Amino acid sequence: MPRSGAEAGVGSLPAPDDAALVARVVAGDETALGRVFDRYGSLVFGLAQRVTRSAAAAEEITQEVFVFFWEHPDRFVAGRGSLRAFLGSIAHRKAVDVVRREVRRTAREDRVAGDPSTDDAGVIDVADRAAATDVAARVRAAVAELPADQRQAIELAYFDGCTFREVATRLGIPEGTAKSRLRLALAKLANLLGPEMALS
Repeated sequence: MPRSGAEAGVGSLPAPDDAALVARVVAGDETALGRVFDRYGSLVFGLAQRVTRSAAAAEEITQEVFVFFWEHPDRFVAGRGSLRAFLGSIAHRKAVDVVRREVRRTAREDRVAGDPSTDDAGVIDVADRAAATDVAARVRAAVAELPADQRQAIELAYFDGCTFREVATRLGIPEGTAKSRLRLALAKLANLLGPEMALS
């Protein structure tokens, strides 16, 4: 794996933007992969550690994320969100998978030890609820980062179940303005959460 931290001899050079780095990775440039790792390795590790609560698991997930990106850089589509969100989304999925495997492993060990309290359906339900709780927390945090007018529109539309006409009425704004605020809010959430996580 590429090393994390500033690259020797390039500290004074402007960092290429993400699109240029991705293009270089697609072309097989390992140095570009190193730059991506330097830029987002800490983010990926931190997210994985928060979900798994294990530094060892987070290190393994971080490696898997960047190996996946190296092998499939074409999976990143700039128009669907930022590279930061793309890598974070992969890390989150892998971390949730680790948590689910750990829950299942623990349940199997409990059954072997004679504890009949957990069956496969219960294990899956617990894992899914844990994953859903983490997703909900991420969505709430992202919504909180929206500008106040966009946040109000999103909360009314997605948490209170209002139509865009009802959003406009509740906020005392034209319907076109309500639609615009919702579009802007969804675009920002896609960048913050990644396309797989954004509200739909």
